Parts: sequence; structure tokens; C-alpha cells
Amino acid sequence: MSPTHRTTRSPSPVDVTAAPPIEPDAEPRLAGDAAELRLATGNAAALWTALAETRRHPVTRRPGFLAVRGDDRAGLRVLLRTPEPTADDLAEIAALVREWTEGPVTVEDPFGGADLTGLGLTPRNLPVMIRPSAPVPAPSLRVTPVDDPERLATVERVVVSGFPLSRLQPYRPGEAFPAALLDRPGVRFLLAEVDGVPAGACLTVRAEVTGLYWMTTLPEHRSRGVGRALLHAVLTELAGSPVTLTASRAGRPLYDSLGFRPVGRATWWS
Repeated sequence: MSPTHRTTRSPSPVDVTAAPPIEPDAEPRLAGDAAELRLATGNAAALWTALAETRRHPVTRRPGFLAVRGDDRAGLRVLLRTPEPTADDLAEIAALVREWTEGPVTVEDPFGGADLTGLGLTPRNLPVMIRPSAPVPAPSLRVTPVDDPERLATVERVVVSGFPLSRLQPYRPGEAFPAALLDRPGVRFLLAEVDGVPAGACLTVRAEVTGLYWMTTLPEHRSRGVGRALLHAVLTELAGSPVTLTASRAGRPLYDSLGFRPVGRATWWS
């Protein structure tokens, strides 16, 4: 759900401030939802930690941010963990971005509070949403959990080609989702099938809340209820846990219809 293309950056010193650009159609941040937004951010940190450690990518952990230094395809990934990063945090993030030469850069600010335009990055705004635990209908299609490397490779191909994860194309087995993720507590993969053929997939991470990531329907199976079936399966399996996600424009109507509500507006810098 993030932008994937790196822009040209100026090598000169930059000023990174805390005055975010606001798109004309941006929803305001909701002060009353600050606690839930922090829970969603903590879940994203759990996701990127799991991915980094299983991919064997170095991780920088600070109270104000998490940074994963991937290879030339995964690139640099930074997640802000607080709505008020310190000057030292912003300076360190600026240094990481300026010095990065190995591939794409993405800085995710769930709180929408930092202005990184001075780093030559382009912003995109997406709503962070959460849904309290509540019953849903059973999935209308076959959706099953994945617990073996062969089926994990199927999920990986579906997500890389269908989401798509363009920076990880052409597909390389085990690059996006190493088999070691199957042994990570709280990490779960689901595969949806239509007439026995893989049609969609997603990843969930369960911590204080559950995060839904990369929910994907392959192009040839779209408009057949695959996304809704996956979401029903997630919400059924995770009964008792609130579920959070970052919504694309295309997916927003589905999430609205199932009771998700916005708790903030994230800025993704690339």
C-alpha cells in the first residue's frame, strides 16, 4: 500500500520540519483516536521487524522511529513511531535517506505530522482505519490458513504479482516472505481460491491489535468477491481482536461497509 518509486534527492543539507502538507481531500486527524492510532503504529513496527529479521536486513530501533535497511530491491524503509519526533530523530532520518544508495526509499508517517519535502521525497496520504471486534458472515469462497513453505510461496507470488509489489518484480521465491515467517508468533497468511485456483491472499500480524497487510486479488479474479471473502475470513479468525489497516482508495468502500472507521491519515513519503 505504499509508494515504491524513489525520486531524485538533493545532496545539500535539508531542513526537516513538522508541518505536513495537506491534500485538498484529506480527512483531519482525529485527536480522540490517538490511542488507537498508536496501536496501529505498533502493529506496523511488529510487521517490519518480523520482515527485517527473517529477510536478514539490519534494523535501527529508536523510540521515535524504526528503520530497515534492505537490499537494492527492498530498499530503505522508515516508520515513524510517534506524532512528535524529536529534532534528533528527524536529523537521523534525514541522514539515513540522504546516504541511502541501494534502492527505493519509503518513509511511513502514520501520524501525518512530519514534512520531508526537503529530502526530495514525494508524499501520498492514506487513511489508517480500525474495526472493533464484531461478527461477520462466513467467507463466500474457500479461504484457508497457510502453514507450509509450498503454499507460502503461492501466497507470495499472488501478492508480488497482484498487489503488486513492483520493487520485488520479477518474482524471486522467498524474497518477500521468507519461510521463517511461518514460525513467527502472531504472523499469519491466508489464501483464497476460486474453483481450486489461487485467487487472492493476505498477511495478518497479531499484537495488541491485529494488522491486515497486502490483501490482494489477482486481476483475473477481481469483482468476484475475493477481497470480501478474505476480509470475512480475517475478521472471523481474529474474533475478539480489533483489526487495523491502511486503506487504498479502491479498498475503502469495502472497509467502510464492514465497520472500519478512520483514526488518522498517514503520509507515505517515497
